[in-house]
Amino acid sequence: MSEQSGDIDFALAAYREEGVWTLAELAQDAVVDLDTLAHALRRFPGDGGAIGLIGVDEDFFVIARVAGANVRVLLSDVTAAEEWELADSIVEFLGLPDPEDDDESEPAGDLAIFADAGLSAMDLGIMLDDNLYPDEAISEIAGRLGFGTLFDSAIGLTNA
Repeated sequence: MSEQSGDIDFALAAYREEGVWTLAELAQDAVVDLDTLAHALRRFPGDGGAIGLIGVDEDFFVIARVAGANVRVLLSDVTAAEEWELADSIVEFLGLPDPEDDDESEPAGDLAIFADAGLSAMDLGIMLDDNLYPDEAISEIAGRLGFGTLFDSAIGLTNA
């Protein structure tokens, strides 16, 4: 596993209180594995828990949604588990077999993670098929959830 903190492009928590979205930066040591990430996300207030948004090495992203003991997670590329501890811990959490060298790059986890917020599993699946960089994909998802401008501003993503 080659994961190093310098490879984390962004690690943010998003939560909504009384209809207002807030983003907070997560410490690099909070994103080493899913358990640590879930623990860090539980510290944030929020009407429906907190959402973790992590982009790694411009290669893949993780979205975790934590509300109390309930943890839902989406990994944009299951093959990332071969090299990254965070991705490997998610594959293990999901009960999936370890990826093989010849496996296709495909998402794993809960595509319905935001169905209650108006982003269907089908729509999210289509977004993941667009081959976007992690920051672009999460920007699109955040936009659909209502905090796209906040996200773009937090990571310095500008629209040309």
